[in-house]
Amino acid sequence: MLLHITNKKDRLAVLGMIILLLLTFIAILAPYIAPYDPVELNLTQRLLSPSIKHLLGTDSVGRDILSRIIYGTRISLMIAVIVVIIEVFFGVVVGTAAGYFGRAVDEIIMRLADILLAFPGIILALVIAGLLGSSIMNLIIALTSVGWVRYARVVRGSILSIKKEGFIESARAIGCSNLRIASRHILPNIISPVIVLATLNMGTIIISIAGLSFLGLGVQPPTPEWGIMLNEGKPFMESAPHLMIFPGLMIMITVLAFNFLGDGLRDILDMRINDIVEY
Repeated sequence: MLLHITNKKDRLAVLGMIILLLLTFIAILAPYIAPYDPVELNLTQRLLSPSIKHLLGTDSVGRDILSRIIYGTRISLMIAVIVVIIEVFFGVVVGTAAGYFGRAVDEIIMRLADILLAFPGIILALVIAGLLGSSIMNLIIALTSVGWVRYARVVRGSILSIKKEGFIESARAIGCSNLRIASRHILPNIISPVIVLATLNMGTIIISIAGLSFLGLGVQPPTPEWGIMLNEGKPFMESAPHLMIFPGLMIMITVLAFNFLGDGLRDILDMRINDIVEY
């Protein structure tokens, strides 16, 4: 897709895309560009400040911070992409069912959505992660259990606005099945707001992953992950602030990149997504 860089938002969208391409490149090539093993302990090199040998310093057990951040990029992006794919799949299926069939199906699905939206999403994810235990799989389950709702609401609203259009009535008149109408005529017309929402939602998911891992309910040590690095650096905030500064910057930069790109896509696709529900 070509971006016409005519205003500030377009420039920010391009910047966000460049940053995300760079992060993707780092995540894919992590084993080749990381200077050290991210989990290798070296107690003789603990809490070193940034230097030529260790560009971002070392942590409390002598692990290279740059290497851990590079591998942490892979972990965070991988989990976020998996979570978004699952949320989009269930959200689109459920939202399509609610919007297209209506009546009892719509009522049941929307009441369930209302119940989930009555609580902050991160709190529900925290409770679910606490009940299931700490692991990457349980972290994914916790986030997707509440994240599909926003997609279902957006898809339902879009379908309600187009299902009475002439081309839908024509498809019914020539005998198309409900499945064919939904897959061939409705879904292609609602994909744009879903793409925008997924892009904007990636930043929220990155923060949620880091937050749950910071609390010990997500990714577990010694796996390199930004939230874990923040937790491990907390006792050394005054003596070695770089332990928290660098992973914190990575979280901030990644979230901003997704937000910039999402805002740009929203303008390009001319979509108004007013019912995006944030955690």
